[in-house]
Amino acid sequence: MSYFDESRSAETVNSRMGPGTDARLRQVMESLVRHLHAFAVDVSLTQEEWEYGIGFLTRTGQMCSDERQEFILLSDVLGFSMLVDAINNRRPKGATENTVFGPFHVADAPVRQMGETISLDGKGESCLFQGEVRDLDGNPVEGACVDVWSDNADGFYDVQQPGIQPKWNNRGRFYTGPDGRYAFVGIKPVAYPIPDDGPVGQMLGQLGRHPYRPAHMHYLVTAPGFQKLVTHTFVGDDTYLTSDAVFGVKSSLVAPYERLEGAETLWRSDYDFVLVPA
Repeated sequence: MSYFDESRSAETVNSRMGPGTDARLRQVMESLVRHLHAFAVDVSLTQEEWEYGIGFLTRTGQMCSDERQEFILLSDVLGFSMLVDAINNRRPKGATENTVFGPFHVADAPVRQMGETISLDGKGESCLFQGEVRDLDGNPVEGACVDVWSDNADGFYDVQQPGIQPKWNNRGRFYTGPDGRYAFVGIKPVAYPIPDDGPVGQMLGQLGRHPYRPAHMHYLVTAPGFQKLVTHTFVGDDTYLTSDAVFGVKSSLVAPYERLEGAETLWRSDYDFVLVPA
């Protein structure tokens, strides 16, 4: 044990942990303290800046509610959510990559027939989404649940507009057959802003960053014996692909969108999902 000294501040704090501290908690907290103290030294943090930071975190917490989690939003725009997701979802070459789950998934969406539409409000440019769910050896995966959701043509999810959008608009679950194929009709998604009316949005503005996410379709793909896949497919010509506010885009997830002539839908997007054994 020692008295506090600037030159050994992190070591002094970490030395105060008791001998019975859980080993993993000790590892995490020792590293956190080292990096936090190193940050303050690196930037020569002023008292005023420290107080502003405390105020910012306080306002972030005050913005949280049952409907909104401003701290997760903060993690998202700092790229931290994507980093944690990447660390926890390292996959072999050839497997479909994960990306952030997002706040708008709703459990137990209606199970729909293969090829059925999920767009219930009649808005937007229709798009046929289709492809195959297979394993790393290229075999089709039967019984995979392909749970999908997207915003509507105005850039809002149904849970953001209760009473305006039909319930379960642009949502559905589809189960693959022996061929591993999936197909459904939705709309070509549009870009939309994350909530930017709080402290996180103010931070983005001060950093000269926009709040937009590029257009994407959400997928949650699960199958017995395989790892859960949480991912998006992104519209290939979207303006915000390389500046996604939450850093969710990976090059392998940028999907083709083909404009059709004389077909039942205006667009078609083909994308296959490759699952990893559990």
